[in-house]
Amino acid sequence: MPTFSATDGTRLAYHLRGAGEPLAVLPGGPMRASEYLGELGGLAAHRRLALLDLRGTGDSAVPADPAGYRCDRMVDDVEAWRAHLGLERMDLLAHSAGGCLATLYAARHPERVRRLVLVTANPSALGMRATAEDRLAAARLRSGEPWFAEAFPAFESWLTGGGDFDEVFLPFFYGRWDDAARAHTEPEERQVNEEAAERYFDEGAFTPDATRAALAALTAPVLVYAGEWDGGPRPELARRTAEAFPDATLTVQPGAAHYPWLDDPERFVREIVAFLDGDRDADADPGAARPAPVSGSPGRTPS
Repeated sequence: MPTFSATDGTRLAYHLRGAGEPLAVLPGGPMRASEYLGELGGLAAHRRLALLDLRGTGDSAVPADPAGYRCDRMVDDVEAWRAHLGLERMDLLAHSAGGCLATLYAARHPERVRRLVLVTANPSALGMRATAEDRLAAARLRSGEPWFAEAFPAFESWLTGGGDFDEVFLPFFYGRWDDAARAHTEPEERQVNEEAAERYFDEGAFTPDATRAALAALTAPVLVYAGEWDGGPRPELARRTAEAFPDATLTVQPGAAHYPWLDDPERFVREIVAFLDGDRDADADPGAARPAPVSGSPGRTPS
């Protein structure tokens, strides 16, 4: 397990899987160990995945100052990691809340990003958020599922502040509630640093107007990848996210929720590889839904 030192001396770890050109990967949670990403549905067969454990998670050390858990303060960690990897420019993929960190990194270091993939990404860094109404609207799309009648009231109560988190509504985060999804949820509690997660979105972490303005300098192509059934973000919010970047493409994976590499691994890998290789048409099957280009526009809910 390789490690490197952040600028404040915190020892950070990352994990290497697969072979090929490197792909730097930032986990979500927020502040969940990168272990949950696995091999991203088989993406490691095409790329050498470098999966970062953010400070205080997984095999990375706890920082001396917990204020360093705030999202914007970890941009320096990502830059130190890039330099450690020896990459002049890097392909970067981020999932969920990791999308906030990747967006801030791209705004601060646009010249260091070759291609950027945002998978079911939280858009808080852009001043947007998935609302309770968004999440409930997405949940209602699953009304035909056998677990819906029990799960929906608990989900609604949690989102509106009337109830606690309940494992009964975990199926809403997966396109298929099967053995693979159940196994994926089991280690989550030990993978997440709760203190760090609470600080990730602390006041001052985001300055959306400045971030949007800085992103105008980003020349790298961006893929915003959403799930049809995901509530955070829903496809419409993902479309608005894509509009914040000068050169962005939106792809919505049918039948997928928050972890699309589990819902349809083959489709997920095909789409991501095609984007990273710069050819969106090469390996797509004729029946595949085509990604929609989204023109850029100048210029906070955890997930």
